[in-house]
Amino acid sequence: MTDRSQTLLSVIIPTLNEAEHLPTLLRDLAAQRHLSLEIIIGDGGSTDATGTAAEAYGALFVGARRGRAAQMNAAARQATGDFLLFLHADTSIDDPEMLGNALHAITSGHDAGNLRVAGHFPLHFVRASDRNAVAYRYAEEKTAFNRVNTTNGDQGLLLSADFFRYLGGFDERLPFLEDQRIAEKIRAEGTWITLPGYLNTSARRFEAEGFHRRYILMSMMMGLYSIGAEEFFARAPGVYKSQQDTGRLSLSPFFDLILCLMRDEWGSRGTIRTFYHLGRYIRQNSWQMFFFCDVLLRPLLGSGHYPFLTFHDRLFGPSTNFKLFDALTGVLCFVWFMGILGPYFRLVEGNEQNRSR
Repeated sequence: MTDRSQTLLSVIIPTLNEAEHLPTLLRDLAAQRHLSLEIIIGDGGSTDATGTAAEAYGALFVGARRGRAAQMNAAARQATGDFLLFLHADTSIDDPEMLGNALHAITSGHDAGNLRVAGHFPLHFVRASDRNAVAYRYAEEKTAFNRVNTTNGDQGLLLSADFFRYLGGFDERLPFLEDQRIAEKIRAEGTWITLPGYLNTSARRFEAEGFHRRYILMSMMMGLYSIGAEEFFARAPGVYKSQQDTGRLSLSPFFDLILCLMRDEWGSRGTIRTFYHLGRYIRQNSWQMFFFCDVLLRPLLGSGHYPFLTFHDRLFGPSTNFKLFDALTGVLCFVWFMGILGPYFRLVEGNEQNRSR
């Protein structure tokens, strides 16, 4: 059995002006027991005291080209640990034994012969208000799963340095979604496990931008990315701003961009093809609607019970796995996003702009 206290864990944290949040995470890391830590900051050009905070806790500060993927790759190249843990700067850890337990979970897989294993933590959102409690509970519970498109960088990424190199590191082609791309590559090449414990993560982006607006944009991004509609991202350079630049999110420019793509690039046939593929993507992720019902009824069902999700997996999912259902779902997707949500947000955001003048 691997001795955790003799195994060096390299913790890699990408930063950009994170002087306010980074010290909390560094204090929590310093309190971890039963393992040896190396902390590396991959910085994208901070102009605040991020570097000073890193040095105060003995972390290695590595400058890199701005972009979370490039920053984490640059930091990983300096790592000497056998295992790598990637964390976001606005994370905190309550349990001083959590990383030791997580490393034990990963090395147990290695001892059993599974060298291509990676782990992530469930999340707990740290919020400034109690609004959208059910929606946050849904997002939190989903992070304990290992289904497609449920794993992201907020949950941390723990894996061996050898497996990380085998995967080729983070994809730096786009300034966002690097976590989703490596998550699905891990799913294809190895095994995901949910690590014991949980990470606290800031809900600041959701609270600044609006929970439902951020979630709608995330669903649009994931759907278009999953079907290969990269032209959307090429023409929307501001689709994912840094934490410090966030404010009330405006969705109407993104709906307008899709209309431009329909007119200028996709045409009638391309639009039909795009929404057909989006319909298939939605059908493949329809389990989330049933899962939400379980979360909504959690006070009645109790923890750990998923009758609606079980119904989806055993009956609804298999019975809707055909092209006609994908086409019908694509039509509904078009009506909902372009016929209802798009006009709604143009009206609401237009009124917001008028009131701010």
